[in-house]
Amino acid sequence: MNLWNIIDALYKNQTLEREEFIFLLKNRTEESAGRLADLAREEAQKIYGKKVFPRGLIEFTNYCRNNCYYCGIQASNPNISRYRLSEDQILNACQNGYDLGYRSFVLQGGEDPYFSDDRMVPVVEAVHTTFPDCAITLSLGERSLESYQRLHAAGGRRYLLRHETISPVLYGRLHPESMSLKHRVQCLYDLREAGFQIGTGFMVGAPGQTLEDLADDLLFIRELHPQMVGIGPFVPHHDTRFRDFPSGTAELTIYLISILRLMDHHLLLPSTTALGTIDPNGREKGILAGANVVMPNLSPTDVRKDYALYDNKICTGEEAAECIGCLSRRIESIGYQLEFSQGNYRP
Repeated sequence: MNLWNIIDALYKNQTLEREEFIFLLKNRTEESAGRLADLAREEAQKIYGKKVFPRGLIEFTNYCRNNCYYCGIQASNPNISRYRLSEDQILNACQNGYDLGYRSFVLQGGEDPYFSDDRMVPVVEAVHTTFPDCAITLSLGERSLESYQRLHAAGGRRYLLRHETISPVLYGRLHPESMSLKHRVQCLYDLREAGFQIGTGFMVGAPGQTLEDLADDLLFIRELHPQMVGIGPFVPHHDTRFRDFPSGTAELTIYLISILRLMDHHLLLPSTTALGTIDPNGREKGILAGANVVMPNLSPTDVRKDYALYDNKICTGEEAAECIGCLSRRIESIGYQLEFSQGNYRP
């Protein structure tokens, strides 16, 4: 195989065979990363110009019933301060964001049993009614098809559920037996049936992950054909069993962002907080490699530190949505502009 021929094939065909993806990942060089980034940036600009879409992130609960082994808010962690925002607090966070110009909100939480459909549906309805010109994205984990249908009817239109890894072996290494990869994947298809635009994604550099695993993640995304894909490097949390494992690398994450952009030119593709956590310029590098979404934090400042999925998460300064001028200047420094609209997803 020839690396440059494979890059050309990806650019032309928007996909590769599994062995070609593996070769592309195993033979990554600074030159190949640069070539992929150039092509990905070009394709993103053809559709979106030099626009980056900010999504106001509201992390409304850090309670979680699950014990994902890599996650700082896992149910068995006794060392974090738990919180739940009230409906009024969520609406106030949205109002704050709306006044700043945001027209897209992401309501994200742990899988908190307290927020049953009877509690969550009214919250979504309230946000939808109060801010009818805003897009509502939900990230609430695994629920039933009926639940997804109710949330969609309430005004939710987008849903983020990262599959994390499509490898059953690696999934089992990262999650307890009570959690099922098969069920998580079924939830993604249930979300589509319920009418949601869907987003998925995976960790890069998870403990025990191989490049073959990453190739399979790319093939799964090709099959699922979501509207959004969020990937970020694994970053350890000190209260988990993986505390001593190294973080994933910004370089491989950015390489994969470029590959994903070339696989689907219309994707909404975030340059994530985790990427900005391990590299001070990580989000800018992600945008220059084909990403076009950022998700600043709109949560009340007194709880941001408690939504600690991993260590050293950035949550102040330009990550604080109030400092929109700082974020705008950073985006403008690389020749892009923030676009405060709902952002168009591929149908």
